[in-house]
Amino acid sequence: MKELLVISGKGGTGKTIITGAFAALARNKVIVDCDVDAADLHLILHHTVKEAHLFKSGKLPIIDENRCTQCGICREVCRFGAVKEDIIISHIDCEGCGFCSFACPQEAITMVENVSGEWYISDTRYGPLVHARLRPADENSGKLVTLVKKKAREIAEKHGHDLILIDGSPGIGCPVIASLSGVSCAIIVTEPTISGLHDATRVVEVANHFGVPVRAIVNKYDLNAGMTEKIEKYFTRNGVGIAGKIAFDESVVRAMVQGKTIVEYADGIAKDTVQKIWERLAEDLAI
Repeated sequence: MKELLVISGKGGTGKTIITGAFAALARNKVIVDCDVDAADLHLILHHTVKEAHLFKSGKLPIIDENRCTQCGICREVCRFGAVKEDIIISHIDCEGCGFCSFACPQEAITMVENVSGEWYISDTRYGPLVHARLRPADENSGKLVTLVKKKAREIAEKHGHDLILIDGSPGIGCPVIASLSGVSCAIIVTEPTISGLHDATRVVEVANHFGVPVRAIVNKYDLNAGMTEKIEKYFTRNGVGIAGKIAFDESVVRAMVQGKTIVEYADGIAKDTVQKIWERLAEDLAI
């Protein structure tokens, strides 16, 4: 079983659009959206939720008003300013350290598990999809990514799928590192801009650190030929194979508006290019 991860050093490069196209082209796969902070792959795959589960991570303090004497010790010891003057705890400011619970002389503060998101198993027209949603201002996105990947592997093993296709997060933070764990290959999608090159170099370094093989796709390459050349030279110098370059194509936007993947919308430059890129990747990676 192979795991193919599509990532980008920055947002807006077309990573999810390309992952959606790969989902339409790949056979016998489980699809995973690991961009748990802003999951949107399901929007073009027309999903139907089959299972929904709560994601619990970390703990938050709850005050028992019947036992609390308003002594204010909890507010004095909280270095994050989460306990307000009326002895109400702001869960947005709280870091969940539990020191207020430890310091309370009346034992009026209890640490309880925090529900910080949800994860789902859905059906799509291209196969099963495992995805999640981290609630605003909550943490542990890396832990949630690890969870959805684990569930995807369980589904793949149970039903004999040959491929796990993963839409990763932008950047190089915890969710990206968790997404890279155990994958067969990472496909970096970048764009011909200064920030595109800068952030691509960072994500290449992260992938190399974890020993993950890397390929690259330059999206909208024809909008800045000079920058595309610099990006290609960087990838060549660092041993990153270029899987392909995709020209700017307005039909991609129209496909997204209609909730369709590139390859099912209409004939166009982008559609043909993505199909050829997938064929090369499938042959190269023996998918």
